[in-house]
Amino acid sequence: MTRTKDITAETNILNAAKRIFQKKGMDGARMQEIADEAGINKALLHYYYRSKQLLFEAVFKSAFMLLAPQLNKILNNDDSLNDKIKNFTKNYISFIIKHPYLPNFIISELNRNPEFVEKLISEKNFPTIQKFKNQVLENIENGLITPIKPEHLFINIMALNIFPFIASPLLKGFLKIDAKNYEQLMEERATEVSNFIINAIKI
Repeated sequence: MTRTKDITAETNILNAAKRIFQKKGMDGARMQEIADEAGINKALLHYYYRSKQLLFEAVFKSAFMLLAPQLNKILNNDDSLNDKIKNFTKNYISFIIKHPYLPNFIISELNRNPEFVEKLISEKNFPTIQKFKNQVLENIENGLITPIKPEHLFINIMALNIFPFIASPLLKGFLKIDAKNYEQLMEERATEVSNFIINAIKI
C-alpha cells in the first residue's frame, strides 16, 4: 500500500514539475512552485527529490524513455527504408506534439549538463542506428537510393524533425501564425518531412 502511494505521489510530482519546467525552464522554475502545483508541501517534495536538478532529470528521463523504445523499434525492425523513414517521422512528431518541452530539454541539458546526457545515452533502451546504417548501405549497393553516408541521412532526418519544435517561437513569428495553427502545421510535417527525405534520396 505504501509503495502504491509512493508511486502515485511521484507521478503527481513529475507531472507538476513537467508543467512548471515547460512554462519556465530549468532556471526559472522554483521547487516551491512545483510543490504548489503538485498540491504538496515543499518538505515532501524534497523527500522524493532532494534538488531541482534531480527532479529535472527525472522529468526529462521519464519523457525520453517513453519515446526511445518506439524509435529503437522502428530503427531496428525489418521494414523497408522508406517505411522506416515514414514511421520514424510520424512517431517522433506525434510524440513531440504531446511533449513539446522535450527538444528544448535536450538542448538545455546538452549545454548545461553533458554528464547527464552521457548517462542517458548509456541506457539499454537508447536507440541504436547500426541496422539503419547497414540498410542504407544495402539500398545504395542495390541502386535503390542515391549514395549518401548513413550518418548524414540520419542527421538530416533528425534535424528536419527537431528544429521546428526548438525554434517554434521564431517560426511562429516568421509565419505569422498562432499556436493552434502551428500545431496543425507540425502534424502535416509528419508526411511532408518523410516525403521530402524519400524524394531527396531516390534514384
